[in-house]
Parts: sequence; C-alpha cells; structure tokens
Amino acid sequence: MTKKKDDKQKHVSVVTKKSLQFFEEYINNPSPTGFEYPGQKLWLDYLKPYIDESFIDNYGTAVGVINPKAEYRVVIEAHADEISWFVNYITPEGLIYVIRNGGSDHQIAPSKRVNIHTDTGMVKAVFGWPAIHTRSGEKEEAPALKNIFLDCGCTSKDEVEALGIHVGCVITYEDEFMVLNDRYYVGRALDNRAGGFMIAEVARLLKENKQKLPFALYIVNSVQEEIGLRGAEMIADRIKPHVAIVTDVTHDTSTPMINKITQGDLACGKGPVVSYAPAVQTNLNKLLIKTAEKNDIPFQRQASSRSTGTDTDAFAYSNGGVPSALISLPLRYMHTTVEMIHKEDVDNVISLIYHALLNIEKNHDFKYNK
Repeated sequence: MTKKKDDKQKHVSVVTKKSLQFFEEYINNPSPTGFEYPGQKLWLDYLKPYIDESFIDNYGTAVGVINPKAEYRVVIEAHADEISWFVNYITPEGLIYVIRNGGSDHQIAPSKRVNIHTDTGMVKAVFGWPAIHTRSGEKEEAPALKNIFLDCGCTSKDEVEALGIHVGCVITYEDEFMVLNDRYYVGRALDNRAGGFMIAEVARLLKENKQKLPFALYIVNSVQEEIGLRGAEMIADRIKPHVAIVTDVTHDTSTPMINKITQGDLACGKGPVVSYAPAVQTNLNKLLIKTAEKNDIPFQRQASSRSTGTDTDAFAYSNGGVPSALISLPLRYMHTTVEMIHKEDVDNVISLIYHALLNIEKNHDFKYNK
C-alpha cells in the first residue's frame, strides 16, 4: 500500500540520546537566582566541544563563542536561573518562614519537599500545612506568604542553626525531570533551562553539520532573569551585540482557568511562538517568520502590550538599541514543579534558531526603514 501524500509524516527529533541525558541532568540540578554556578558549569561542560572559547562573567552568566575574532556579533540567549525561596525567619520552635527569590508561587508550596542549601550541603525539609481535619468548621485560610512555613524536623532554633541553616539560605524544590506519554518533558525550572538546552543544541548542530558562520556567535546563558533581567543587562553591555535572538517560555493557554481573550491562543505541540512587541525589531522578526515558512517549521504568534517580560527587553534597549527578537516555547503550568513542554516544540525551536542563523549574513542590515 502506498503512503498517501496527506498522511502526517513521522516527526524525527533533532535531540539525541546523549543530548537528552544532559537535559535531564541539567533540569534536575538546582540553579536558583543568584546561585546558578553549578548549573552553569554543567551547561558549559556540555557546550565546550561545539565552541571555540567561553567565559563566565562576575555574576555567573555563561557564554560560549563560535568564531570569536569576527567583528559582527550575534547573540542567541536563554536564562539559567530558577525561582526559589530564601530563609527569612526561624521561630523559637524551629519552624522556618520564607520570602521569594523570583516569582515563586505560594499556592503550590504546602506539602512540597524542598532542599535547603547550606555551606555544608543540602538539608531536607517540607512545607507544612494544617491537616484537613483540624480545619473543619473553620473559615478556610488560603496559602499565603505570611502563613507557609518549612519544617526540617527540628524543635528549636538552635537545632535548626546547628544544621547550617541561617537567614539567607536558598531553598529549591526537589521535583525531578520525567517524560510524560512519550510526548512531554516535565519538571521544575523548564522556565528557562529548556532555553539553555535548546541554544546549546543549536551550537551542536552547527558543529556537527560543519556550518561556518560569517559572524561571531555568542551562545549566552544569562543569570537573574527571574528578578528583573539583570544578567542580560550586564552581558549585553559587555558583548555589545549587533543582533540578539532570545528564547524563553510562554503560556500554553489551552488548559482550564486561562482566558484566551487576555492571554492569547497558544498551545503546546503547535510550534514555536513568534512575538510581536515594541522590543521586537520588525525586520529581524520578519526574518524569523520567513525562515519558519521556508523550512516548514510550524509556528504561532503572540502579542505583548508593553514589554515581553523576557531578556529580549534587556538586549533590545542596550547599547543604543540592538535589533532583537523573541522565540518562545509554549509551556504548561509555569512556575510550578510540573512545568510541561512538548518534545516537538523543543525540536522546532532548535531548528528555527539554527536556520535563522544561516540566513543572517555578515553585517546584515536590519534597519527599521528598510
């Protein structure tokens, strides 16, 4: 029986078995904002066979460079940091109250297991919560920053401190990477270490396919995005790029309780998301769209009212204005421990960035009035 032309072709992943092993290790390794170094080391170790040189700046942003002697500089960028908590107050009874490090969601905290990072290693703890039996007849009190607390099995402040825990220790969830229904990658911190993984895969493909770029390519894994794009601000000033293509995640709006009228109509499995926003340079965005169409890469569109809320804004408004664009990866359940991304979307973001780079010529002119 011959195959019909309209039958859907089987998707062939660009992600290798070795790549996926790195991705799992990278996601499982904690990299909270301000404490990203262990994850950055993992990332650079994976990237080094595919680049010519690398460096880490004073705050931990990691950069790999291909063709570093070229004067024209192109950046592909993601951010490495994940949301977390800080120890803020230890009670006389040995319970711990917290504050956010980034946009941590207080509503998901109760009953979660965590790791408290100390100078002598990890200390296990849990977010406690009153049993349902003890709340009978009472007005339900929702989880809030003022009432969520950690229990590390101690009964006094002295006992807590003897474990090496002090105000300022950072706290991360311990949930780990998994594959769901052979279709989705699931884990914490896919926002946005999935981006770091994808730009590393672009570097791998360039190397393995023996592509010679006419410009210097900076593969940038920035820190401190979750608290205000700070790492991108610093590294943009240092590199002074001529072009920046940023990748981050965006919301899959096809799940319950999300208003498509305000959040847009986007879904996992339907391709990378190309953004329209003041920070997104029009002609660079057109290049991405033409690249997707030419290479049969499915894509979706998203509009942002004022800012993208991603490192795109930091690059765009640096150095007198850098032509910048955003390619987003649809994601379910952002800032939870069960973030979900579609395997085919990961492949297609990698492919879109890869082919876009091949369409950028040395000293490419992205002038607004072209």
